[in-house]
Amino acid sequence: MAIRKVMGRGFLVALCAGFIVTLASAQDAPAPAAPATDAPVTADAPSAEGSAAVDTAAAQTVDPQVERGEYLARLGNCISCHTAHGGEPFAGGLPFKTPYMFLGTLYSTNITPDEETGIGRWSEADFIKAMHTGEGPNGSLYPAFPYTSFTKVTDEDVKAIYAYLRTVAPVKSEPPGNSFIFAFRFGMKIWNAMFFEEGRYVADASQSDEWNRGAYLVNGLGHCSACHTPRNALLAEKPEEHLWGAVVPDLVQEGEYRPWFAVNLTQTKNGGLAAWSAEDIRRYLKTGHNRWGGTFGPMNEVIANSLSHLTDEDAKAMAAYIKSLPPAPDSQPMQLTEEEKAAGEALYDKHCEECHASSGRGGFMKAPPVAGSAIAQGRDPASLINVILYGAEPAKGLNPPGAWETMRAFRDRMTDEEIAAVANYVRSSWNNAGSKITAQDVAKHR
Repeated sequence: MAIRKVMGRGFLVALCAGFIVTLASAQDAPAPAAPATDAPVTADAPSAEGSAAVDTAAAQTVDPQVERGEYLARLGNCISCHTAHGGEPFAGGLPFKTPYMFLGTLYSTNITPDEETGIGRWSEADFIKAMHTGEGPNGSLYPAFPYTSFTKVTDEDVKAIYAYLRTVAPVKSEPPGNSFIFAFRFGMKIWNAMFFEEGRYVADASQSDEWNRGAYLVNGLGHCSACHTPRNALLAEKPEEHLWGAVVPDLVQEGEYRPWFAVNLTQTKNGGLAAWSAEDIRRYLKTGHNRWGGTFGPMNEVIANSLSHLTDEDAKAMAAYIKSLPPAPDSQPMQLTEEEKAAGEALYDKHCEECHASSGRGGFMKAPPVAGSAIAQGRDPASLINVILYGAEPAKGLNPPGAWETMRAFRDRMTDEEIAAVANYVRSSWNNAGSKITAQDVAKHR
């Protein structure tokens, strides 16, 4: 998601008062075992023509810690949040639009090793402290930087990321200034005291090594809960609704932000991933596509910049953990009148049936099923509305065999009333369930 990011990560508010609290430090535990990494990349073996080739080979040897740190930084998707649209990698400046107008906008920081505008003067200890406690050399960080998840990452993995970031090209770039209210960081002390628990991931002895590895990645560097877990009024995640799906404001098209619904990742039948096998999840993480759907919207850059680079072992581990998540409550079915159902069905037959089929099961290499779709049945219909209005384009560079065709936009083909009618038909047919959508709901997304 490199041209968009907003404060749907929920992070900041408690800016109204503050008192200093001392966060207890937790002892670091080793991360659940990662798959064996490839041997360090080296230059071709030297020929007999001279020792210069040997020197070249040695110079091109990749430091295993740096190589591992690059992989972990990809898994954490650092580049998406810390790269402005059209900007240099990791140089910051990406705007985070807050859900509360009075808070304004927050901009991501420059994490290149530039000494004046980046983190070039940060020590390894500074970096570890920021990742684990949300405290940087200049004070408290806002959880737009998801230290609430990164606190679970081991010292060893954080050190590897630090080593990698020291090797990226330094960029002298000062991000735009944050809104005025963000100058007062003392409010984060009380927010952290209320909602943040520092500590590394602790393996569950009752689960397999694969499951523990998946839990460590999903809940740590992957910080999936930042988007997929609902938040309270102070924008802290609700632990009792872990990965139940949540509204995330994000970019629909250049300069225009709209809410999306980050899908329910649990085993919920209506609106979750109960129908997905572990292999379906693994394939989606690696390719952005499976038999149930394809990536679009905010997930595009998550797949392209991060998850598509997972090793097969890590993708399987994340899938195993996600597949084990207990179900959230099902989406509740709506009641349509016969007239409403007939109007929606007529619009579906006109605009959707050719690709998604009258059965809702989709068409081979054309369109995914809408029957049983987690997007179609989302507790909040935001993503369904957006995909009808603006279409669904996959992430650039990802076009796996059998991928679905790109869905065209219907914002100029249907009125708000018609889009609401066809969406309600989809959400109430083929045993689907979901709340009713109004024309006013659609209008908010235009």
